Amino acid sequence: MQYAISFLPIVLLFVLMLKFRLSGYLSALVTLAITILLGLFVAPRLEIIPQAYELSPIYGLIGWSVVEGVLKAIFPIFLIILMAIFSYNILVQSKQIECIKAQFISLTDDQGILVLLMVWGFGGLLEGMAGFGTAVAIPAAILIGLGFKPFFSAVVALLGNTVATGFAAVGVPVTTLCNEAVAGGNASLSMIKEVSGFTVMQLSPLFFFIPFVILMLTDRKAWKKNILLTLWVGTVSLLTQWACAVYLGAETPAIIGSIAAILALVIAAKFTSGKAASSNKRSNISFKAAIKSWSIYISILVLILISGSLCQPVNHFLRTHLVSQITIPVVETVFRFGWISNAAFIIFVGSIIGGLIQGVGFSRLMLILCQTMMSLKTTAITIICLISLASVMNYSGMINTMAVGIVALTGKFYPIFAPFIGAIGTFVTGSDTSSNILFAKLQVNVAHNLGFVGQNSYMGITGNETNWLLAANTTGATGGKMLSPQSIAIATAACDMKDSDDKILRAVIPYALVYVLIGGLIVYFG
Repeated sequence: MQYAISFLPIVLLFVLMLKFRLSGYLSALVTLAITILLGLFVAPRLEIIPQAYELSPIYGLIGWSVVEGVLKAIFPIFLIILMAIFSYNILVQSKQIECIKAQFISLTDDQGILVLLMVWGFGGLLEGMAGFGTAVAIPAAILIGLGFKPFFSAVVALLGNTVATGFAAVGVPVTTLCNEAVAGGNASLSMIKEVSGFTVMQLSPLFFFIPFVILMLTDRKAWKKNILLTLWVGTVSLLTQWACAVYLGAETPAIIGSIAAILALVIAAKFTSGKAASSNKRSNISFKAAIKSWSIYISILVLILISGSLCQPVNHFLRTHLVSQITIPVVETVFRFGWISNAAFIIFVGSIIGGLIQGVGFSRLMLILCQTMMSLKTTAITIICLISLASVMNYSGMINTMAVGIVALTGKFYPIFAPFIGAIGTFVTGSDTSSNILFAKLQVNVAHNLGFVGQNSYMGITGNETNWLLAANTTGATGGKMLSPQSIAIATAACDMKDSDDKILRAVIPYALVYVLIGGLIVYFG
């Protein structure tokens, strides 16, 4: 009964979206309301609530968990989505999106390469630098600007925003995973490197699966070319990310790997047909015009690199100044938000700088921001409800009970299902990092209970078996990302597809299931 109740919110969310075809924000609202009732009246009777909270008034526990969810949803997740769409809307207003479109078309007339450049290369780079939905919102919006259909753009953006999420926002998910798994919360660099390497190994088949699916969705007839292009870009991405993970750690695999993928695709474009015809278009765009059209994203990239952990003095200053801190009663957590260190502020500043360079006045930029905010009302409701839902499920004990039930059910075959735990965490919370926070200790405890405490060897690399199972959580979390209602809400907002959440969810479910299953098989046999 405990397990059934714990799974109920997730099942309900699926049923409302798929069976009754309610919009994303209505499904999230109804599911949140039902989950709050379960937390108030059912969880205490079934003794699901963790012992640490049993003596607290139940209405206080659930109420403050909702408050925490609302704060986390707005600061910074919704703000990042808002600023990502804002940056694209400036491009539309300044008409520089047409220049960007012309540059891509002049590079190659191969649509498969164009799509991979946006969602696998550029999208992976955005994920590695900022995360939090930017890699879905911006590439999807640009694809529409390039002439692709909104539904297609949303689906391929979600598919592309998977493998790179394990090392998103300069490696935060894997670093958090390791810190949560060790006593004291300070994982060693050697452990982070090992878990990073294991994560890339477990994802290795998916470096080929995802690009191939994206290419086939773009052009099903060109399957021979799609296979060759997949092998080329997948191999370059995999080897680059593995080398970065093993030798540098969690900060750079997604960033450097995505840059390598972009270069690989540019090289591939040199061998596609239509080179001569496109060369004339290329000559019409001056270097100055190209820089101007990309000024927003160049500004964002520079600011992210300067403010990130790769530049410690600046990073330390930003993280220690203008930081708001709120102690949340009952749940006994401290909510922190850095006003100048978060990705939303960085994207906002980069967008303003780029917009001014492109000739859009400051007052006009503020008007675009207000218009963008008004267009994202339902997205805001969806995000706030889903993060609050995850918070209620966490503090009421539902998420942990759900995970323990899977462990009890699967037994020695648990390694196959370990990535599914991570995927569930991302589905509920919308974040690879949050999934790792929720389930890191669970994965370690299961590893010990199953006797996975020795050395493991995979692809010629030897490491700790516990770390191998720990890495499985973030492997699965990357697959759950494409299913997350939050990610889907971002995609629908970027593509202006209101009330299409259920349609997109139906489209990505088969790929997500295959993705996580492949990860599970690699974890088990590895």
